[in-house]
Amino acid sequence: MKKNLSLLALTGTLALGTFVGFELSERTSAQVTGSLPTTSAPVTSGTASTTDTARARTQSETNTVQVVKARQDGVVYIEVTDRGGDSSPQAQLRRDLQERFGFELPQQGPQESAGSGFFVNAQGDILTNNHVVEGADEITIRLHGSNQTYTAKVVGRAPDFDLALIRAEGLPREAIRPIPLGQMEGLEVGLKAIALGAPFGLDFSVSEGIISSLERTVPVGAKGVEQNVIQTDAAINPGNSGGPLLDSAGQVIGVNTQILTGGIGQSAGVGFAVPVDTVRRLLPQLQRGGEVQTPTLGLGFRDVASFTAEEREQAGLPEQGAVVLQVYPGSPAERAGLRGSSASAVQGGDPVLDGDVIVAVDGQPLEDAADLPRAVIGKQIGNTLRLTVERGGQQREVTVPLQAFALPESGE
Repeated sequence: MKKNLSLLALTGTLALGTFVGFELSERTSAQVTGSLPTTSAPVTSGTASTTDTARARTQSETNTVQVVKARQDGVVYIEVTDRGGDSSPQAQLRRDLQERFGFELPQQGPQESAGSGFFVNAQGDILTNNHVVEGADEITIRLHGSNQTYTAKVVGRAPDFDLALIRAEGLPREAIRPIPLGQMEGLEVGLKAIALGAPFGLDFSVSEGIISSLERTVPVGAKGVEQNVIQTDAAINPGNSGGPLLDSAGQVIGVNTQILTGGIGQSAGVGFAVPVDTVRRLLPQLQRGGEVQTPTLGLGFRDVASFTAEEREQAGLPEQGAVVLQVYPGSPAERAGLRGSSASAVQGGDPVLDGDVIVAVDGQPLEDAADLPRAVIGKQIGNTLRLTVERGGQQREVTVPLQAFALPESGE
């Protein structure tokens, strides 16, 4: 059973520094293979000397210390400077304000932000969040235990998954300590989760908790498509973005990306990480360079469940599915012959619900219309998507060759 998160509270990415006065922004990343040697320390009991008591550690504490010592040198502190070029978020905000309200924000000086990342291979590739380095004019990194800074550049980006790969210039090979990538198989709710990163610019900080959920979906990336994430109660705050979430073997199980703030702007014990399986799938594409594009159907839709029973009956809608409201010209959906709803004869009224209803994707019934964009973003350009479509009470199968498509406005 899916357990979608209702984002009734403010959800935020983990960047330090925005347009309203913060001076830092965040970034992070992760990857590798291998496991941490396991050792255990006995739990002492009874009478012990002051020295022995001070040194007594539980097995869990010993494990955490081992993980941190083994992986801290693989974490990277990232600093970003955005001088506010034409493509920067600040420039876009100024343009939007001018278009909507007739005034423009005053020009600001360079904006600095900070985030986290981690080495994913022996070549020195560093994984982080896309929102950490997006719009950056200058990127510098610093390693654990060193004040030496290195200039870095973006190699590849996957905006729709909030991942990016950067490389630093002049790094000594012996300074590169990749962190091994784990896998989702075998993970369970309640297992240990260790977050490494730079919350609030406090570089190389550690927090610990558990995996709180493996059944959570939240909007991720540039398109805001709901995707599967790992939920953890390990303290994650602005600046942790792009940092690794580790298991007790010291392997990366996720890349910290968002928090549910509850309106307080900091950790409320609900953080989200991009799952390591997503990282594994995208890493080869990121290493090839450029932007990882995802396909788009090119249609607007509405969940059947959002209509009242009376509206569904009147329009002859099925019990579940996605009602196609609009099909964009030139889109994969149009080329596949999908049909949107007619415009209402009453200006400003609701559309006539006579368009196609997508009831299944690749043979799987749509229990929630949000399953549709999730299915699309999980494909690659050139793949096909098999849709079961209902029109006029009749079902048919439609095969859609998937391509990149820029929507003229919001849709899917």
